[in-house]
Amino acid sequence: MAGNSFGRIYKFMTFGESHGKAVGVVVDGCPAGLELDESDIQVELDRRRPGQSEITTPRDEKDEVEILSGVFEGKTTGTPICMLVYNKNQISKDYSKVKDLFRPGHADYTYFMKYGIRDYRGGGRSSSRETIGRVCAGAIAKKILRNKNIDIIGHVLQVGKIKAETFKRDDIEKNPVRCADIEAAQKMFDFILETKNRGDSVGGVVEIIIKGVPVGVGEPVFDRLNAELAKGIMSIPAVKGIEFGVGFKAAEMFGSENNDEMSPYGFYSNNAGGTLGGISTGQDIIFRFVVKPASSILIPKRTVDVFGNEKTVVTEGRHDPCVAPRVVPIAESMSACVLFDL
Repeated sequence: MAGNSFGRIYKFMTFGESHGKAVGVVVDGCPAGLELDESDIQVELDRRRPGQSEITTPRDEKDEVEILSGVFEGKTTGTPICMLVYNKNQISKDYSKVKDLFRPGHADYTYFMKYGIRDYRGGGRSSSRETIGRVCAGAIAKKILRNKNIDIIGHVLQVGKIKAETFKRDDIEKNPVRCADIEAAQKMFDFILETKNRGDSVGGVVEIIIKGVPVGVGEPVFDRLNAELAKGIMSIPAVKGIEFGVGFKAAEMFGSENNDEMSPYGFYSNNAGGTLGGISTGQDIIFRFVVKPASSILIPKRTVDVFGNEKTVVTEGRHDPCVAPRVVPIAESMSACVLFDL
């Protein structure tokens, strides 16, 4: 099946299904001599893993990574790095009732129509469990970028209609929502929990800020930095839209307001979000993206089965009522892979 690999120089291919034996990734293009062990990867996987709080799926997976190749005596060899995480807490019987049903909002219908077969256990390959491999690849890219003083910061900006009003980086990892506004974080948490208790889900907005990118990263026309970032982010399950800089607010602005004026000392503003012509300006790269409400909910919804009969479906199992908090490390990882590749 095509579409399982990403990147051109720093490349990775993810593999595995939600309820299969394991998930993982093969990374190619990592330079030799980088100090690397499981702990470098685990710290990022621990940020992504399920069961972190009341507002994430209770599926209890430790997501302990094993490096199978590409590292010798604590350093990368320049050869492909294979990393594996075993699935240990899947409960496939939760999905027996939807074996022949297409769940609204999921990829069940499109996978079945394209391939004539689908893994109905947790969505199989279309599950967000696939993103474990991305986080593994991103952990390596993030370590390399840190050595170049490039810093990637992700945080939840909005849940439902509740928006963060302030930004304090140190607070992001101190609350389960990963919001940089501690007061808004509590409101978001309460709202997500309330939504969960109703058997429903809610969407959100995540912002990524990338600091330290030098001028000149990105290629002209088709391989623009912002275009490559958009592809990486839009490939994450549940992401439905992305904007850079002022984004869609530019529709309300005049050119005299939107243009980032310059001085001998730099730019006066950053409405462009850190790129011009798809090439980095040396300013912070800033973008936001929206994640839809998780499709797996306990509220009955109309659907059809594989035979075309009208049905009603309730998606049982263990699911996130809001995916925004757990998507933060995934988005950081995809951003790191894009930047290092370029």
